[in-house]
This record gives sequence, C-alpha cells and structure tokens, in this order.
Amino acid sequence: MKSKTIIIVALENELHSNAIPAQMPIVYSGIGKLNAAMATFQAINTYQPTHIINFGTVGKINLALHGLIDVRKVIQRDMLVEPFAPRGDVPFSNQPNAYFSNSGTYTCGTGDSFVQNNDPWLAQQGVDIVDMELFAIAKVACAFNISWSAYKFISDEANDNSVNDWQSQINLGQTQFLEKLKSII
Repeated sequence: MKSKTIIIVALENELHSNAIPAQMPIVYSGIGKLNAAMATFQAINTYQPTHIINFGTVGKINLALHGLIDVRKVIQRDMLVEPFAPRGDVPFSNQPNAYFSNSGTYTCGTGDSFVQNNDPWLAQQGVDIVDMELFAIAKVACAFNISWSAYKFISDEANDNSVNDWQSQINLGQTQFLEKLKSII
C-alpha cells in the first residue's frame, strides 16, 4: 500500500490514530533510536512514502520555547566515543553527524536517555530541544532519499521535574499538531 506521506510517532498517547485523516498512515515506533529506525525502515517498505512527518514530545533546552515547534536540524546527543571522535560524531564512518529537513527552525538532540539534568554540551551545540527518536528517523529517511519534517510539542523543561511534566502533558500537543497538519496536506 503506497502513501505519499506517513506520520511516525513514538507512542499512541502522543497522537491518537483516530484523529488523523484515514488516507494518511500513522506508525507508532516505540521509544528510542533503535525502535524508531526499525519502524521507519518497515514503514518505508510498506508505504513507499515520498515524505515522512515525525511528531512527538520533547524536553526543551532553550527555555524561551513553548508549544509546537518545527525542527530544521537533528544531531545525536549520546554518541560518546571519545577519544576516537568528538561527542555526537560516529568514528570511522562517512555518514553525516547531522540531518536537515527542508523546513523548520530549531535543532533537536536525539539520544536514548530521558534528559533530566543540565548538560552544557547541548547548549554549546545549539540544541533547542531533546527527544529519543528523530535522529534515527531522519537517518533512515535520508538513506532512502525520502524527505522528512518534524513537529515537536514541548512537554517539559529537561530538568528534575521532567518525568511528571511529561506524563501530565504527553497528549497536549495533539490539537496543535492536527492544526499544523491541515496546512501541510
């Protein structure tokens, strides 16, 4: 079954499938880079899209941000193989260390950890928000020459209250994303 655009979301609590137009497939990846990579690969094989939209919740590093934002750049925040390569870079690889959407404004740092503490490296890299899936989604999409975009709802401030904030706000971005989606499709 082919579909021009698909949506990839980590959890159904973030975006309910019955809220999406019937002709647009939604894929739930689960949490983390490995789950996101596998789900993206499977979705590409199943739907053969020309565009992938990622929606989900994020913690904010840039304290001025709120609500739904669009992502321009994504990097890995947890690739730590020093002294072979600087943090964020994969050593002995010719793959990019950052991926760019065709639109958007902000930078996302993806990693397989839930950020609850100040990390000066994130600010040094210009990271505005943190998530656990986007880098993998963008990497797989780019490997198949498929464009991607990401819209993220800020659910927490990536601090010691993040777990409670995220749990209470996990589904608050759905309405804003659906409004954005209307202008995209």
